[in-house]
Amino acid sequence: MKKPISLLLMTCLFLYHGRGKAQDFRVNEDRLHSTLMTLSTYGKNEKGGSDRIAYSSHDVEARDYVKELMIKAGMEVSVDFAGNIIGRRPGRNPEMKPISFGSHIDEVPNGGDYDGPVGSLAAIEVVQTLAENRLYTDHPLEVIIFTNEEGGVVGSRAIVGALSQEAIQVVSNAGVTQAEGIKLLGGNPERIPEIKRNPGDIAAFLELHIEQGGNLYNEKLDIGVVEGIVAIEWWEISFKGKANHAGTTPMDMRKDPMLPAAELILEVNRIVNSFEGRQVGTVGKIQAFPGAGNVIPGEVKLNLEIRDLSSEKIWTIYKEIEAKAKELAEKSETQLDINHIEVASKPALADPMIREIIQKEAEKLGLTTKSLPSGAGHDAQEMARIAPMGMIFIPSKDGISHAPEEYSSKKDIANGANVLLNTILTLDRTLK
Repeated sequence: MKKPISLLLMTCLFLYHGRGKAQDFRVNEDRLHSTLMTLSTYGKNEKGGSDRIAYSSHDVEARDYVKELMIKAGMEVSVDFAGNIIGRRPGRNPEMKPISFGSHIDEVPNGGDYDGPVGSLAAIEVVQTLAENRLYTDHPLEVIIFTNEEGGVVGSRAIVGALSQEAIQVVSNAGVTQAEGIKLLGGNPERIPEIKRNPGDIAAFLELHIEQGGNLYNEKLDIGVVEGIVAIEWWEISFKGKANHAGTTPMDMRKDPMLPAAELILEVNRIVNSFEGRQVGTVGKIQAFPGAGNVIPGEVKLNLEIRDLSSEKIWTIYKEIEAKAKELAEKSETQLDINHIEVASKPALADPMIREIIQKEAEKLGLTTKSLPSGAGHDAQEMARIAPMGMIFIPSKDGISHAPEEYSSKKDIANGANVLLNTILTLDRTLK
């Protein structure tokens, strides 16, 4: 009589290579939620928000907690020279490039508990689930918890070689420079160039995140398949007239720059809405000089922001706004000055194959989906410079983010983690 070891071996091989069985794996929903709630205690303030800004004592302590979770999941844990936490799980084929995934745990001042932490702790939970089921991938797996995403995607920019010496001297929300903060996290700012990775060094990069918008929540959908992360362009527009006494200057003798500025704000809304698509345009800041209630302004400045997946479309919209601004300046006999402000935020399109895999894996799990762009920046935007990138969104209640009211349900978080898990397994079988 043959020993049952051959049957056991066949079963193990089927678990690893069999597509159907792999779909039966699920993360531990309760454990994932528990770790997320524990992480939320680091920096919790009296208002119910989070003060876990990058480089703060709360951030340092929370990172120690995250490292402990990674070690428990069986990962080899290190901190690179930019302060990024790297958790690595070997694959069956050490020659293969790693599949990397993760997010960040730092928050904006008085922020919420879900933003980056959902993607970070879900990434760890995915590895924990694989370890418990003794399921090994061919590719090595790499969980990355990035440094200071909220203060300028510092860690991801460092990894792709885009973090300049000037950038690390910028003072962070914690009151220390980026360089000083990186040292607090165990990094070495002088050696940051050594961690640069080139295209091809990573097989693929994935990031799970709350939507930070209301599309999924309002439409009662489970998963957002991200098309890409939008480009952002800024301009400062100035109308210059003539400051004068508000009480003694007749209405027909004024050169009031507030009038063309006000009309242009309305025109921005009209022009942006005249194009098909999901582009957005915003005037979020306006200044009048000298800024007194009894003085006709001599100058009015406003800031224009346009976002879209297509840089070409952004500039097409801008040109129409620019033409209208010139028309309004001429009509009001004011001087127009426009300066483009470089914010270095270029579009990052998600890889079509990864998008398709995310879509199919979500459907296999019985989840509803929607393809949509990300209107906010993420570490994935930087990582797309060197690797095929994909992002998974889960609903954010009422579309609220970066506030104490930020919330995603335990079930939604688990759904996102399960899509992440199965996407990684499928990518492992697909990528060579």
